[in-house]
Amino acid sequence: MNAANKPDPIIGHQGTSLLQWQHSRHLAALDSVDVLSLVPPGVRAVIVAPHPDDEVLGCGGMLQLLAAAGRQLQLISVTDGSASHPGSERWPVERLSVVRPQESAEALRRLGVPLHRMKWLRGGFSDSQVAADEPSLVAFIERHLRPGDVVFSTWCEDGHCDHEAAGRASIEAARRVGATCHELPVWTWHWASPEDASVPWQRARKILLSPEQVARKRHAVHAFASQLEGDPQAGLQPVLAPYVLDRLLQPFEVVFL
Repeated sequence: MNAANKPDPIIGHQGTSLLQWQHSRHLAALDSVDVLSLVPPGVRAVIVAPHPDDEVLGCGGMLQLLAAAGRQLQLISVTDGSASHPGSERWPVERLSVVRPQESAEALRRLGVPLHRMKWLRGGFSDSQVAADEPSLVAFIERHLRPGDVVFSTWCEDGHCDHEAAGRASIEAARRVGATCHELPVWTWHWASPEDASVPWQRARKILLSPEQVARKRHAVHAFASQLEGDPQAGLQPVLAPYVLDRLLQPFEVVFL
């Protein structure tokens, strides 16, 4: 996930509250869609995650549904997430580059996604610098896509430079090979207002989740120990503060079609 770079509000503020989203007319009016209709039998779902944890925060419920239905899955982790705690002695880059992929593996296990049935690729792009190497990311994703794949990545206007670059690259790579790409809001829930006209509500659909699926997603999110901890000595708040998790653990996930 990593901290959002929208100038106002910044991640040091709490952003838009869960209560505000729960009173959103736009969210209430959204139609639901079955993720298994988006990824029909015989079709592979490809998740492009800018940082280790975005695959769970953005679509942990969808991953449960797809895995339970036996769909083919491929995860592309664009970066190792090692820039999430700048200046921290407790969470230096060297530690995060090892820990964060391990946290993703544990989170996927908690979701019930069998790693032996998921092809997991690591892109090796620099955290917080993905946009500087976007043509290479397009080429990397393109090499690992097949015609007919259904790609899920972060929204190309999500409010974090890596999220937006991953979204743009996924759209372009999918176009080149004849795949479909859908986008997922992640940091949008922090900076957008519930009736924000900049959010493409006309393309938005809800994937409904059961209480059990939400509970399992919550359990998976708590595998990301590094993101649940800040570093007061470095002046860093937790990336996944409780108010952030509240917004990401609603009884649905949103996808832009």
